[in-house]
Amino acid sequence: MSAHLSPRAAAAVLRDGGVIAYPAEGVWGLGCDPASRQAVLRLLRIKQRPVEKGLILIAASLGQLRPWIDADALPRDNWKAVIESWPGPNTWVLPAAAGAPAWITGAHSGIAVRVSAHPDVVAVCSAFGGALVSTSANSSGAEPARERDRLDPALLALIDGVLQGETGGLFQPTSIRDALSGQVLRS
Repeated sequence: MSAHLSPRAAAAVLRDGGVIAYPAEGVWGLGCDPASRQAVLRLLRIKQRPVEKGLILIAASLGQLRPWIDADALPRDNWKAVIESWPGPNTWVLPAAAGAPAWITGAHSGIAVRVSAHPDVVAVCSAFGGALVSTSANSSGAEPARERDRLDPALLALIDGVLQGETGGLFQPTSIRDALSGQVLRS
């Protein structure tokens, strides 16, 4: 079984290229350092998710997302709607920064990002010093875990630790909206 980690210990695991499970707003997530190609590809293998789908990044602050997004490519009113929804359980697809790697964006020109208000997410992102990958802690197509004891033991055997905490009480994963079009991609 994977070790239970404090935010500080989880940050060390992330810096070493590890993959962790952590509680988010509605479900448990899998995370790693988005700048580490090796860690992201490992996470995708664990999850059995194709790289072309892209991944969400979650952060404690807008500053942690700045290297990943091109905020200047978004009209001012659209940017205002994004900023006013954060921190909170709102994921937005924003124009990706020129240097955003394909192992994060997948086959897309945008990048899905969220500034979370969840205290455990804020703590681990703050300790890590940056955004982390956020995808549900389940094999692709399987039901996401809403409680720690519902995490798949086979998945836990493949990761490097579990952040202590509980989900934020949403009954489903966060909504995803396209910041350019306003279109709801997941409600």
